Amino acid sequence: MKLTVCRKEHFNAAHRLYNQAWSDEKNAEIFGKCSNPNYHGHNYELIVKLSGAIDPETGYVYDLKKLSDLLKTEILDRFDHKNLNLDTEEFRHLNPSAENIARVIWDILRPNIREDLELAVTLYETERNFVEYNG
Repeated sequence: MKLTVCRKEHFNAAHRLYNQAWSDEKNAEIFGKCSNPNYHGHNYELIVKLSGAIDPETGYVYDLKKLSDLLKTEILDRFDHKNLNLDTEEFRHLNPSAENIARVIWDILRPNIREDLELAVTLYETERNFVEYNG
């Protein structure tokens, strides 16, 4: 039997969608307001899902307190209230689109989660716009 457990977190971050190889005009054409040279921010909602078998001794798929602690130290402390383009190594040369943010979060978390568990990251940039990455 496989079950999925989820943890939801929130973080706030600024970013600018910008391709360094393009002119400011082309960036504005492709990314619109999201390419504002003065940046813009989002209140991101992050959902991390772990799927696997229930441990017969604990009754857990994964200890959600451990997941909460992991998300705080590895994700929230790293990205919350940061300018992703300027304040983080992960996005210094990677366009911080929702797709890339979700993938980076997955890549950070994967080595910290047992291999027998499936990992999925869902990132809401707005209430209506979200992405999911499963590795």
